[in-house]
Amino acid sequence: MTIPYDPASFAKDRVEAAASVLGLDLPHQEQWDFLQQMISLDLQAAPGSGKTSLVGLKLALLAAGWRSATRGVCVISHTNTAKDEITARLDMVPAGRSLMHYPHFIGTIQSFVNTFLALPALRSMKVEVQTVDDDAYAAAALRQLERHPGYRALKATLERQRDGRQLLTEACFVCEGGRLTVVSTRTLPFSAETPSGKQFDRLKRQLAREGIFRYGDMFAIAEHYLTRNPTLAEATATRFPFVLLDEMQDTSAVQQRLLDKVFATGQSVVQRVGDVSQRIFDDGGDTQSNASAFPMPLSAELPVSRRFGSKIASMASDLTVHRAQRIEGKGPEGTIALLLFDQDTVEHVVPAFERLAASLVPQPLLLRNPPRVLGARRHPGNSAKFPQSLACYVPGLTAPGRGEARGLLITAARAAQDQRRYGDSHAAVQQLWNTVRGAVRPCAPVGLPPLGRLDRDPNTAGGRIRALLNSLLTGPLDNEQGWERLTRQLLETLPELTPAPWDDLSALQDPTAYLPEAVPDAHHHIDDSGHVSAVAGTIQSAKGETHTATLVLECLDRTGKKHDISEVLALLAGAGDIARASTTVRRAAQLIFVGATRPTHLLALAALRERAEPYTEALAGKGWNVHHVTDPRLPA
Repeated sequence: MTIPYDPASFAKDRVEAAASVLGLDLPHQEQWDFLQQMISLDLQAAPGSGKTSLVGLKLALLAAGWRSATRGVCVISHTNTAKDEITARLDMVPAGRSLMHYPHFIGTIQSFVNTFLALPALRSMKVEVQTVDDDAYAAAALRQLERHPGYRALKATLERQRDGRQLLTEACFVCEGGRLTVVSTRTLPFSAETPSGKQFDRLKRQLAREGIFRYGDMFAIAEHYLTRNPTLAEATATRFPFVLLDEMQDTSAVQQRLLDKVFATGQSVVQRVGDVSQRIFDDGGDTQSNASAFPMPLSAELPVSRRFGSKIASMASDLTVHRAQRIEGKGPEGTIALLLFDQDTVEHVVPAFERLAASLVPQPLLLRNPPRVLGARRHPGNSAKFPQSLACYVPGLTAPGRGEARGLLITAARAAQDQRRYGDSHAAVQQLWNTVRGAVRPCAPVGLPPLGRLDRDPNTAGGRIRALLNSLLTGPLDNEQGWERLTRQLLETLPELTPAPWDDLSALQDPTAYLPEAVPDAHHHIDDSGHVSAVAGTIQSAKGETHTATLVLECLDRTGKKHDISEVLALLAGAGDIARASTTVRRAAQLIFVGATRPTHLLALAALRERAEPYTEALAGKGWNVHHVTDPRLPA
């Protein structure tokens, strides 16, 4: 299919002019090849290679020469963060802003599947979606099990299983043989013909009829719909003659199969970009999963990183699991440090890192981009091994990452930003209301109605709630008293929407609480010693970020048997070969690779002294700085 664009948009002078606006240099032929080729291809890009800027530049040039009002460009990524980075670059170029509107699409793979496949499928079945959220689904499933007498046999069976609640809360649809079937995290402890099996299936389908789904359900529903309506794939491909898939390495087998059904017909040009070494999510725990799918042989490559220098580049190259590659570091020549601690000094690891960052990184850079502390696990498990997670190093760490994202204040800040950028008030209000409905679900036996069902009359509860949502979007988010007044009014009005008895509404105070860190302030990052305080989070949540200084903490791997940093140190010290390493060690290396490629100036790894000391001499010989963490209150 011919792409409706003007090839002159990619002339050398136009490319250079647009690159200048984005502050992007183009010294390598590989960059020009990717920009100017309009055939299906793969681009393997090293961390910090400027991949996102290059994608933004290509899309802006394509937008400037686009020649169709009904067919568009489709850009699919895996996270809202990646999507926002692309739209931010497009927003810098006037022509690029046109891609944010019809007939184009820029969004996550979840939103693409929902918009064009799953939601139309559910509408055809007369199902009105209440929520698509794993946590909300889990709460609804447990409520049904506890309160409905029709699930007594299932309840008794699940109570005898160690992971019975998980089997229920993570039940999901899959499309098998053209039918939607229900599966869970493992083989179910009962057959489909038993009373428990029938009730398990019935509970899942009852929640679906009520419009309550897990994220993964939508992919199965979309695939099922495509199987029954094959012309839909052709229509979608016709709508989008040019498709760009970002962060391609994180595409699961299910997602890839779905994309192939839509775009592998040859009607669309599909360009896939990503870094296979940053593939940290897999389907079945196999680190080789989907590795052969991306990148394809003879793919284009961007091996030069401008984020960090040769030391970090060399270390990262030694941790490439899926495909051996040598990353060339052309950024600042930073420092690699190893912090050794024991059980008595674990709480001093982060402060020691903050002092080290203050001595090596200019404070203005740290204030703009505070040092980051990353770990593979956020919360401890049941193991007696030490250390287990981020919480072992940062005792005050609370609230899982996804819960933070659903905090109403954070949602309001993001929705207000989107409203100012795109001028779409309805979408911003919808985003806020979805967050409120998710928070309310555990307290209300009958869920709150969708936004479209709220009355617009200001004298009704629906009208008052609409006004409050708009006030939350337009009011100053740095005024704690104003925020508490509006959210209190909201909580007082919600029970008027449904006649059902409500549980204790005090549980709703947490999602609506005023969290000062949701409104960033540079002064918030300076501690009593004048050092810039570090921000903690998981390695997974830091994908795509750039830090001035990064500390990766030793945590238990997901098997709960080994410690990730110690296993990786052995490889880096030459005591093992990553190509022959076990699946567990290779998975740890994958994760450490992502954390280690975030910083520009300082990369620090923290490991328990007794496990790391056998490798310190070899690592020091590679230019690493080895530090012993001590209690600063005691004499040295």
